Amino acid sequence: TKVDRVMRPLRALGVKLALDDFGTGHSNLSMLTQLPFDVFKIDRQFVSALDADRQAPAIVEMILAMAETLGLKTVAEGVETERQAEFLSRRGCSMAQGFLYSPGLPQEGFLELLRGWETRANATRKAG
Repeated sequence: TKVDRVMRPLRALGVKLALDDFGTGHSNLSMLTQLPFDVFKIDRQFVSALDADRQAPAIVEMILAMAETLGLKTVAEGVETERQAEFLSRRGCSMAQGFLYSPGLPQEGFLELLRGWETRANATRKAG
């Protein structure tokens, strides 16, 4: 396919490709066999429903199990609570993003956030 002709050379250069909003919209199961993805991004609607919807945990667990079977990383979008983060971490979610960690930031704010993490990491290394 045309998309495949573009994506394969990018992957050869080390670019990682994510299937965004997995489980909603156009990200259907047939895409898994047609395109070379490295990461599933779990849509925020499933993450935000973890506490309120009985079916959301099962759906998230299914996505995480599928990703593990396919050897893909996972990113949970829209993580807002420690409870959501713990649920995802216990079930093997690779990464998470959301307001629990930081709101969206302009470039300088992001660089400041990184400097803060680096400072804390260095302090932890020196203490250990």
